[in-house]
Amino acid sequence: MAIHDMDAPALAARLKEDNPPTLIDVRERWEYDRARLPNAKLVPLAQLEEHVSELDADAEYVVYCHHGGRSAMAVQLLKSHGFANVANLEGGIDGWSVEVDA
Repeated sequence: MAIHDMDAPALAARLKEDNPPTLIDVRERWEYDRARLPNAKLVPLAQLEEHVSELDADAEYVVYCHHGGRSAMAVQLLKSHGFANVANLEGGIDGWSVEVDA
C-alpha cells in the first residue's frame, strides 16, 4: 500500500483553502504541547487504532509527527481501515518548521 506524501509548502497552501484537510498529530502529548500545527487533533500513534472509529473515513486527513516516520505508520493503519484520502506530512513538523514556519 503506497503512502501519499505531502510536502510542507503544499500543506500550507491547502490549509488556506476553503475546505482544508484535518490534521492529525500522532506524536506524544509532551511533543504536541511543545509545538503543533494550528487546529491539529492529537491522537498518539499508540492510541490511533482505538480511535479510528471516531474518524470519518471519507474525510481528508494529513498526518504528521516529528520527522515523518510515525505518521507514515499511521497512514498505513488508516488506509488498512478504509481511509482513502490520507497523506503523510513529508519531513513532519520539523520539515514544516524549516520550509514554512520557523
